[in-house]
Parts: sequence; C-alpha cells; structure tokens
Amino acid sequence: MPSAPPARPVSRHQRWNVHRLPRADGRTFLVTGGNAGIGYFVAEQLAGTGATVVLGSRDPAKGEAAMATLRSRVPGARVRHLRLDLADLASLKTAVDTAVDTLGLDRLDAVVHNAGVALDDPPRRETADGNEVMFGTNHLGHFALTGWLAPLLRAAEAGRVVTVGSFAAKSERLDLNDLQSRHDYRPKRTYGRSKLAQMYFAAELDRRLRAADSTVRSVMAHPGGALDSLTPSRPPVHVRSLGTRLRGLPAGLVVQGKDAGAWPVVRAVLDPEAAGGQLWGPRVFGLRGRPRPEPVAAYLTDPEADAGTVAAHLWDASCERTGADPGLGLT
Repeated sequence: MPSAPPARPVSRHQRWNVHRLPRADGRTFLVTGGNAGIGYFVAEQLAGTGATVVLGSRDPAKGEAAMATLRSRVPGARVRHLRLDLADLASLKTAVDTAVDTLGLDRLDAVVHNAGVALDDPPRRETADGNEVMFGTNHLGHFALTGWLAPLLRAAEAGRVVTVGSFAAKSERLDLNDLQSRHDYRPKRTYGRSKLAQMYFAAELDRRLRAADSTVRSVMAHPGGALDSLTPSRPPVHVRSLGTRLRGLPAGLVVQGKDAGAWPVVRAVLDPEAAGGQLWGPRVFGLRGRPRPEPVAAYLTDPEADAGTVAAHLWDASCERTGADPGLGLT
C-alpha cells in the first residue's frame, strides 16, 4: 500500500465545509458499524475524500449491500468490508489478521469506534464471553479491538482512535461495583453507561498516549440528536418514506438526520488540527449543526473530580475482561 501523503492543512480561522472535505488520498480508515446508521454516513463522507474505507460489520450480506449503496453515491469509491463482531472477543484478532493478510492493510490512519448495540426492553442479555451485551459490545469490544489494531495505528504517520460517544452518556455515571449491570439493569441506563465507558476510555487513552509521547491521538465525537426520520434515503441501507419525512419535519428545528450526525465524527478523523482529548459535536446546543469542539466534562478529565480513579478502575477491569495488554500496544 503506498504511503499516505501529508494531510492538507486547514487553518483554524478557515470555516470547515462539511460538503467540501479535505482530500485524504492514500489514507485508510476503518469504521466499525459502517454498514448502517451514522457509521454508514461516516463511511460515505470519508470515501468521498479519496481514502480507502473499510466497513467493519458482523453481517457480510449487510456489508455488501452498504458497499453497493456507497459506490452508487461515490463513483470510484475505495471501499472494503471486514467481518467484525465486537461481541465476540475471541474473533477480533482473526478479523485484524484478515485485514492485514486479505485486505492488504499495512497501516491504519484512523479507526472510528462507532458500532453499538442499544436494547429497548429487558431482559438483560450476555455475550458468549459472559459480558452484558451493551457494555460488552460498545465498550469492551472496542477496547480489545484497539489493542489488536495498535501495530497498524502506530505504522501510520499520525494514527487516530476516534470514539463516538452519545448524548445518552451525559446523564449517567458509572457504577464501578456494577459495570456489567447485574444488580441494576435498565436498558436505557445500561446503554448510556456503556457509551460513558467508551468516553472514559477515550479520555484515558489520550492521557496515556500523551505520557508515552505517541504519534497516535485519541479523539472523541458525538452526533447530537440524529433521527432516522430526518435521514435521507440510502436504499437498501436506509429507506425513508414521504410520510416519515413529513412527520419528522418539526423535529428538524431541534435535531438532525444521521448524515449530519456524521459530521463531527468525520471532522475528528480528518481535521489536522483536531487534538488528542478533544470532543467534537454539533454547533447548535450540541444537538444539530456543523461540527465544533466542545468542552469535555470535568468528570472525564479532572483528577479532582475522581476522573483518574474511575478511568483507571475501568481500564483495569477492561483489561481483565478482555485479556488485553495494559498498554494496548500503544503505550
């Protein structure tokens, strides 16, 4: 694979144009959950920059359908599919080996930790590894995957780990004695906590990468309020009827579609001035609009707010559950 050219600089005073993204020819990005939802639109927008985009998803048929849709929107798109099941920890090394041996990846300029499971109703479910399915997939799967991808990220000139958080995390706090929600399982709360765990991971990874003087950056992003009813059709990945569109119009005053929800994630991947530890979100009340950096909550970063204690405990617990090296091969 040819070496990637340096990213085209973007002045901080220059307005970021979500419809005219900087070129990324020669670079390679992996988007987990890239076959649907926000992940699909992240992949579509990144493909339009000339980069090679790898869609990570567990269903090959859905991955093929997403690639066909993406190619119809972006002629000449360089897009590949990688079978990736974040709920199956034992399969992740095999998936990364496949990326190297079959897809020919020798470096990875960014991984977007986007895939997620959200359950609406009880009962509590577990993965084959015995982890609560939302915590196990959304957090532990991405935690372990980062470790397996470490050699590819280090091989890039300036690799990035972009973690997609959620508004659902803002109202939650982690229960360090019940990370697996065995004693207090409520689907919405458990989902919010799994996303919060991802954000703790991203913030702690940034601290560790800085301490190691690594060239890899850890950046956070969130889509704001992103609804299917406001999302343009991309059949068969997403089909929106006229009735659905009309019913969703009033909500468009406050939130947006998943195509726009992808904008902060894409900027976190592409903007050369995006710094490790930053959080990117929509401009208007964090719910809709063009991407901008947001203040990171003190409970994620401030040692006086016990952020270090919580993050360290979560990190150690994640290593124990996944078998990952404490440095994840990055520090």
